[in-house]
Parts: sequence; C-alpha cells; structure tokens
Amino acid sequence: MSTTAVSPLRTDFERSVAAYWNTHRADPVNLRLGEVDGLYHHHYGVGEPDPAVLDGPAQTREQRIIAELHRLENAQADLLLDHLGPVQPGDALLDGGSGRGGTSMMAHARFGCRVDGVSISEYQVGFANEQAVRRGVAGMVRFHFRNMLDSGFATGSRRAVWTNETTMYVDLFELYAEVARLLPFGGRYVCITGCANDATGRRSKSVSRINEHYTCDIHPRSDYFKALAAHDLVPITVVDLTAATIPYWELRAESEVATGIEEAFLTAYREGSFHYLLIAADRV
Repeated sequence: MSTTAVSPLRTDFERSVAAYWNTHRADPVNLRLGEVDGLYHHHYGVGEPDPAVLDGPAQTREQRIIAELHRLENAQADLLLDHLGPVQPGDALLDGGSGRGGTSMMAHARFGCRVDGVSISEYQVGFANEQAVRRGVAGMVRFHFRNMLDSGFATGSRRAVWTNETTMYVDLFELYAEVARLLPFGGRYVCITGCANDATGRRSKSVSRINEHYTCDIHPRSDYFKALAAHDLVPITVVDLTAATIPYWELRAESEVATGIEEAFLTAYREGSFHYLLIAADRV
C-alpha cells in the first residue's frame, strides 16, 4: 500500500466517510457476494435476474440468490468497462474510490494493463491489495491510501479513469478537475452513479434515507453535467440504468443479506426522485 506524505483525509466529512468504511468490515452483502468468485465489489447490479433462483430446494435458495446478485453486480462492472473505449496493455487506468477492488481486477483481466485504485479507507486498500496478491496480479493492480481529489499520479498519465458509485462522497467540481488533469486529450472518463432528480430528489424522504445510511451526499443530476463541462469533459454516452437496477434491489430484498435500505432505493427509483446513470465523457 502506498500513501501520500500528508494524510489524504482533509476534512471532517472525509474522516467520517473513512471511519464508516473502515468499521463496516463485516458488511454481509459485499463479502457474501464476493465469496462466489473472489471478486469483491462495493456497488450494485443491473440486469434481469433468473427467476429460477427463487424456485427449487429451499435449503439452497439463499445460495442461488447470492450467486445471482453477484452475477448482476459483475454485469454492472462489465457495463462500465464496456464504455472505457480502446485500452491497450501498455495503458494505465485509475479506479477512483476503488473499494475492495473488484472492478479494478476485472479491468486488468480484460485489458491486460496496469490499474491503480485509490480509496480513503485504509481497510479497503489493504483488503484489495491482499486480493491482488491472491489473484497473482499485484504487480499490475495496486491500491493506494489516497484521495481521488488529489491522487498524486502524473498529469496525463491515465488512458481512462472511472468512478463506480463513489461520486456522492466528493465535490464534483474538485473531482473533475483532477480527472481532467490525469487524462490526456481524448482520454475517457466513465461514471456510474445514483443521482437525485433535480425537481423532486432533494425533497424525497427516500433519498434522504440513503444519504443518512451511507454517510454520503447525493448530487442532483444536473451537477454532473455542469462539473463535466467546466473541466472539458464532454459526454459521449449517457444511459439511464434506473429500470435496469430495480430488479437487483427487488431480489436483494428477498435475501438474507438485506440490510433494510432496499425499500428506500426501490421507493426512490420507482417514484422518480432518484436515477441510476452511466456517463461516459471524453477529455477535450
């Protein structure tokens, strides 16, 4: 694990976020799902579940649900990677807010290139680096206790940067200034995120419940496009994944790893106060 000379935790909010993720080590959702194939994520899923997982022997029902939830979260990461554009083995990528490292592992497996992940959770960084060693990719996939708003990597050094459900923890204008610095002309940034409906999201009790549960600050949808434009990041693809993620939450609510936040997500998505977006943007 590499660190910056000065602590990456600059504010009380960042310290509270780091404390949340450092102490939620036994989160049953991500750990149970990751045990399926050793890819540990910190995000949700997209796609239609196989209805057969709810049928069959009762004694293996939960095992089937866990495997299907993991398939859907892997599908979400694959969808993000699909939008990174042409990546060569000699390129370097950055995973901003890399969690337990699953998306970074998948990126290296697909492209064969170097991947660096940054997180302000020392626990997550240590966990992810251990997984890289176990998978035999520690020389090419590395995780760092750093702040994605000030990553410490060289200007123009990344062919692509992504954030997978992490932007609700940072100021978007600060983040996209750093992303633009890291990308060369024509470099690609991809984001998957939940964001609030500008008209109704800030008044939604369900969106407020999600903020409270995860110690985050969900941004309105318009802020993403304002911040991207301010830093010469031009959207090339925008996909509304809201309908595609609802089945994941419905299935998760049926599982033993449900945490109680599922109903808030389902209500927010169904009432239209919350959206699940993929944004791919080019550095110009």
